[in-house]
Amino acid sequence: MKKIILALVLAIFPGWQFMAAQPAVDAQLDQRALQRITKEAHHELVLLPYYGVFDNLAYQVAPDGTITLLGQVVNPVTKSDAERSVKNIEGVPKVVNQIEVLPPSPMDDGIRRAVFRAIYRNASLSLYAMRAVPPIHIIVKNGHVTLVGVVATQMDKQLAGIQAKSVPYVFSVDDQLQIDGGK
Repeated sequence: MKKIILALVLAIFPGWQFMAAQPAVDAQLDQRALQRITKEAHHELVLLPYYGVFDNLAYQVAPDGTITLLGQVVNPVTKSDAERSVKNIEGVPKVVNQIEVLPPSPMDDGIRRAVFRAIYRNASLSLYAMRAVPPIHIIVKNGHVTLVGVVATQMDKQLAGIQAKSVPYVFSVDDQLQIDGGK
């Protein structure tokens, strides 16, 4: 009896089965689109011409495709370039730019260079300096240092923090480095 009713329903409404399966397919397409947008946003941001070790760029992709840019940069051009580069990604309806431009400061510039030398000239951490954009980013604001990025081991994370704390005129060090043992 159930088979007869189902056959009758399908005969009267031939598209019924197709319509019922459609929402799951759309959800998968949406997920793929978000993954593509995320991947393209990452690619665009790491290729910015003035993006470097003293900048921290992060982003979030909302379910509707809106990209929110976060982080800190030394050069105001990097902020505008970041927004411009992700705005051109297909499927991005809006970009919210919350990137902070760090205040110009000769003292902070000196601390940036000193922390860079302390970390990347250390024999154990020097291999990280060989990449196009070194993975340990040094953010300095009013004498306060924040380390962001990725290192391979807990030992590297601790060593980078110790090296940053050893620099004169550094008021504090916030070690936000993540450990990725696969690298």
